[in-house]
Amino acid sequence: MTGKDGMITQVDDIGWEKHLAARARRMESSVIRELLKLTAQPDMISFAGGLPAPDFFPIREVEEACHYVLQNQGRTALQYSPTEGFEPLKEWLADTMSRYGIWVEPDNILMVNGSQQALDLIGKLFVDPGTRILCSRPTYLGAIQAWDAYEADYQTVPMDDQGMIIEGLPEALDKSQHRPRFVYVLPNFHNPAGTTLTLERRKQLVDIARRYDLVIIEDDPYGELRFDEEDITPIFRLAPERTIYLSTFSKTLAPGFRLAWVVAPKPIISRLVQAKQGADLNTGAFVQMVAYDICERGILRQHVRRLRGVYRSRRDAMVDALHEHMPQGVSWTVPQGGLFLWVRTSDQIDTRDFMQKSIAAKVAYVPGFAFYPGGKGGEHSMRMNFSYSNEETINEGIHRLGMAMKKELAGG
Repeated sequence: MTGKDGMITQVDDIGWEKHLAARARRMESSVIRELLKLTAQPDMISFAGGLPAPDFFPIREVEEACHYVLQNQGRTALQYSPTEGFEPLKEWLADTMSRYGIWVEPDNILMVNGSQQALDLIGKLFVDPGTRILCSRPTYLGAIQAWDAYEADYQTVPMDDQGMIIEGLPEALDKSQHRPRFVYVLPNFHNPAGTTLTLERRKQLVDIARRYDLVIIEDDPYGELRFDEEDITPIFRLAPERTIYLSTFSKTLAPGFRLAWVVAPKPIISRLVQAKQGADLNTGAFVQMVAYDICERGILRQHVRRLRGVYRSRRDAMVDALHEHMPQGVSWTVPQGGLFLWVRTSDQIDTRDFMQKSIAAKVAYVPGFAFYPGGKGGEHSMRMNFSYSNEETINEGIHRLGMAMKKELAGG
């Protein structure tokens, strides 16, 4: 539309779809991002987002670190920085990960803008149209969203309460016409299932990866948020030569930092650096330097210890509420850490369709189909987040959800 002077007064639709690349037509909005718009409604109780508890963000400590960095290193902090990341922070991460048997040098580490960027960069490097990826069923929807854009194909493996079922993998791989290029695994407090892969299965997975020459993508955003003191052996420790390890500050410090890291053999780090340079040149120096100050002063470790207690209490509150309010036939996982548990409903409830009745009851969850490639599966399951809400809110939300389910089962 143009005005009297010939200037454009309204942006018209010229039929933009026909100008887009083929990969863009495969892109879809995140189910969770769309649900978060609904959860802004008054009185809505949301178990949908993977949100840390905002009432425990270390706001004062972050403020102090910002002042310190600007006063002492302001010119460096506000300047462009190396793509690889802030060297002192990488040194701190290398030292910290050695406690879990991950022995690497800073040159094995790349800082990125959240784990989601790491997944996208992996897609750039490894995924051609039709490339097959081996993953659990269900799996993290952010990975599906990242790799769908590169036209990936998926070979999925079922899960039980001990994580991905490894035993049948060799037979499935032998029968497959197209060998997967890598296996994607969330071994600790799986998103969405809440399960932890046993050490025996981790060793089996490594043996299979070596036998079939598979790369392993180990996505570990929740490993620090374990509810007991027993350390969990990372897959990277078992197979450092073929594992790419991802972790993040989003779930331990705060997601607003958008700061994560990749650990990999140096040849792959070099390739990831090249891919990242084409995406954003570098992760902001200021946020890395602030995070380093918080880490170096021991604040992060204290904060994580506190979060473990808070999230354990909230998990227990959700499990207790499920026992009290859910109808017969509903089951759930009891995670050893992290942010989520996985609820399985009776066959009479399709969680995608039931979502509208849940929203009407002012409760939000993520329906299970979102965690299956192509949305094929998960009709009778849902992901529930317990970290965001306090115990009282959790009980009220599960009460509302249970009442809505009972009404649905009664034909109402």
